[in-house]
Amino acid sequence: MAFQRQKPANIGVKAPLPGFIEPALATSIEKVPSGERWIHEIKFDGYRVQVHLANETAKIFTRRGHDWTHRFKKVAHDAWRIKASSAVVDGEIVVPAADGTTDFSVLQNELKGKSKSIVLVAFDLLYLNGRDIRKLPLLQRKAELRKILSGTDIQFSESFEIDGREMFAHACKLGLEGVVSKVRGSGLSNGTHE
Repeated sequence: MAFQRQKPANIGVKAPLPGFIEPALATSIEKVPSGERWIHEIKFDGYRVQVHLANETAKIFTRRGHDWTHRFKKVAHDAWRIKASSAVVDGEIVVPAADGTTDFSVLQNELKGKSKSIVLVAFDLLYLNGRDIRKLPLLQRKAELRKILSGTDIQFSESFEIDGREMFAHACKLGLEGVVSKVRGSGLSNGTHE
């Protein structure tokens, strides 16, 4: 049975599907930023990937641009259910533990066999339905991402609009990998990861 894709309203700039997009990588800092300018997300311990969806297929690229679709078949299958005719999604492939933590070594062991436990946690949307949306504000891109992931097995990475130090304290208490802080209204051209 064919999956019916829906087209949301046009946003961004009309453009052909790009090839691999160099990811904005997080930079380690001494102190978590605070203030209304910042939003915070949980940092996951996994493989940073970019999912390209087009022509009824999904490809998974590593952060260096290598096509690892064959290694992440489950995620490619899950991505096929994204509600878009074309998209580029930025995320992290993880194996979540029961308590919500992630561990890179568990992911590596899982990939040695036929993995059924790996999950994509999506945190940004760079391209949607024939349009480059990288210059849109981060929260607008995330809102569109949430819509197209609805009903899939891909997890949406929530953003928290709380004090950075408070967010970091919660992450430490729960044994999470850390926190990623991003400028609330930035497009990717301004740099979103701090």
